[in-house]
Amino acid sequence: MKEADIVRKIMNYLKSVPECFAWKEHGGMYGTAGIPDIIACYHGGFIAFEVKTETGRVTALQEATMQKIRKAGGQAYVVRSLEEVKSIFEEVLP
Repeated sequence: MKEADIVRKIMNYLKSVPECFAWKEHGGMYGTAGIPDIIACYHGGFIAFEVKTETGRVTALQEATMQKIRKAGGQAYVVRSLEEVKSIFEEVLP
């Protein structure tokens, strides 16, 4: 499955979660390098998801950005499927 397909499934799910506001961060020359693919606010918390395929690898810049998010009090995850995101929402988040 392509990364874009995983992102689409995750976004469709997040749109269905009550009290969740999420958007797809688009890269390019006007974006900030290293920012995770999906940013969400849920029950007042900041959550970021870096989406990868089963074989995809996180870059050093992406990992450093996720560490900055965590240090600032947000949550950041590398996810490879919709099921992982659902698990995070059910087990980790309020």
